[in-house]
Amino acid sequence: MADIDFDRVIAIAEQGGALAMRDWKLDKLAAKTWEKSPGQIVSDADLAVDRFLRSELEKLAPSAGWLSEETHIDQSGAGAELTWVVDPIDGTKDFVAGKTGWCVSVALVHGDDPIFGVLVAPAMQEVWVGKAGSHSEINGRALHASQRRQYDGCRIPAEMLPPELNLTAVPKPNSIALRMAMVADDRADVVASTRWGHEWDIAAAHVIAVEAGASVTNALGETLVYNGTHGKALGVLCCSQNLFDTAVQRIGKYVTEHGASH
Repeated sequence: MADIDFDRVIAIAEQGGALAMRDWKLDKLAAKTWEKSPGQIVSDADLAVDRFLRSELEKLAPSAGWLSEETHIDQSGAGAELTWVVDPIDGTKDFVAGKTGWCVSVALVHGDDPIFGVLVAPAMQEVWVGKAGSHSEINGRALHASQRRQYDGCRIPAEMLPPELNLTAVPKPNSIALRMAMVADDRADVVASTRWGHEWDIAAAHVIAVEAGASVTNALGETLVYNGTHGKALGVLCCSQNLFDTAVQRIGKYVTEHGASH
């Protein structure tokens, strides 16, 4: 991977963020947003950023595959040894509502594992970067993940939590990638989803969180395997390493009783 210019990857992701910012206004987006499936919003900006990222990233690694939320149907090289896994705008609901909790997510996957990730959240003026075996940072500052040991009272990004859960709600961006990044920056202790999700939602954040010292698995505590042609994963768990066992037990009990969401 030494021949990949990761500084250039970051710059491309930032350019994608700048492109999205041009449409980050609710009034301008009214005629440019639709549902691609029930509850799944897409906008012209998603497609424009996707086209831009694909054009530029494929120049850096012409042999790499491409797996993106907006252009995954053609399976362009998904399953290849090296693959770009991209969500042009993660958190589109916040984007079209004029809220800040969205980002451009770009990951490079080698074999089964993401080895580099960048999240660009221009509305929050944040750039998150993680490189496997090396470092993770936000705006150049090193990240250190939550080290919380006690599950009761732990911080979870949520609009509201039932009092009986004895958990602490912290601000929740619509982007699951940014919620995982919150754990990497010790702004949250646990982020979990039991929904069937997709690789492009979590691949970049996975690298960032792990390199900061967090645990990242699927919802059942199992190793996440990337670069499959279907692009799906059974939820995600991102948390303080000290809370991992307890979180897996609680989430596993929930999945057993309620099943995984789709």
